Amino acid sequence: MVWFKTLIFTIIVPGAIAALIPYLLLSRNLSSLAHMGLFQLFGLIPMAIGAVIYFRCAWDFASTGKGTPAPIDPPKRLVARGLYRFVRNPMYFGVLLALLGEAWLFRSGALLVYAVIAFTWQHLFVVFYEEPALKRKFGESYSDYLARTPRWIPRISNSAR
Repeated sequence: MVWFKTLIFTIIVPGAIAALIPYLLLSRNLSSLAHMGLFQLFGLIPMAIGAVIYFRCAWDFASTGKGTPAPIDPPKRLVARGLYRFVRNPMYFGVLLALLGEAWLFRSGALLVYAVIAFTWQHLFVVFYEEPALKRKFGESYSDYLARTPRWIPRISNSAR
């Protein structure tokens, strides 16, 4: 059942953030697709990497955490494996990377601005809601995780392990 709920959440929330809203922002100017150059196709790379990151994290939430990415049905266990060993928010980073790839692919300043707004919202959500909620839920184990794992940018040294 957790897999089904994860799929539904993925279609609704990341689907809206990374597909529906960009489509609506681009729908007025789809003529840029007809003039797409080879350089623009490199935007597919961050889009694909972002999608892989998101799906890997969703997998870890369902398999290890026994929950979903949805705030109303979060993991029951702290997920500190996979990409979560390197940064606390790889799923958000994956979505941001996909949005930046879309901005590149479609040569869209509007999508670039949207990606900045989306990241700002994600950051505020993490700082003011998600981290305090996880501290209350997981207590000392989450505090230890906070101390050893950076929020957005991985540490270069091996001392983070």
